[in-house]
Amino acid sequence: MLVAQAPGSTEIVTRLPFTGPAGKRLAAWFERAGVSREEIYLSAVARCFPGKAKGGGDLVPSRSMIRNCRPHLARELELLEPAVVVPVGGLAIKELLSIGRLSDAVGEATTRNGIIYVPLPHPSGASTWLNQPENKERLALALGLLGECMAALRQRDIGSANL
Repeated sequence: MLVAQAPGSTEIVTRLPFTGPAGKRLAAWFERAGVSREEIYLSAVARCFPGKAKGGGDLVPSRSMIRNCRPHLARELELLEPAVVVPVGGLAIKELLSIGRLSDAVGEATTRNGIIYVPLPHPSGASTWLNQPENKERLALALGLLGECMAALRQRDIGSANL
């Protein structure tokens, strides 16, 4: 299960998550991790488009928007019981893991309540976080961890199918 920030301006038109430029970058990351997009359930902290920022880009969802949408995400987590959750971007990482800095989260897997969390930075081209070589290394580590988690889940599913 991937949890992002909120739908963007492209997504409100297509009604599909990650269909804009960030979606193309995310698809490339999934490919690097050996993960098919079809294997991932896509969700978000906020459920509606927060609007455009004055300088371009999308607004960050307000605290009230996050608070109002929190029950939806909590219910999805309850119903889906994901083994792995991928918080994407600073807001999702902060909301799900209470970690405020990307560099403290990306490249590390965290297990809480039986769920493995593998944080990723946001794939937006507007983000400058990946301009730093050490952050590119963190991303590579995170994608490797995600690939390992997904391979283990596939193996578990194959094993249970043979019973």
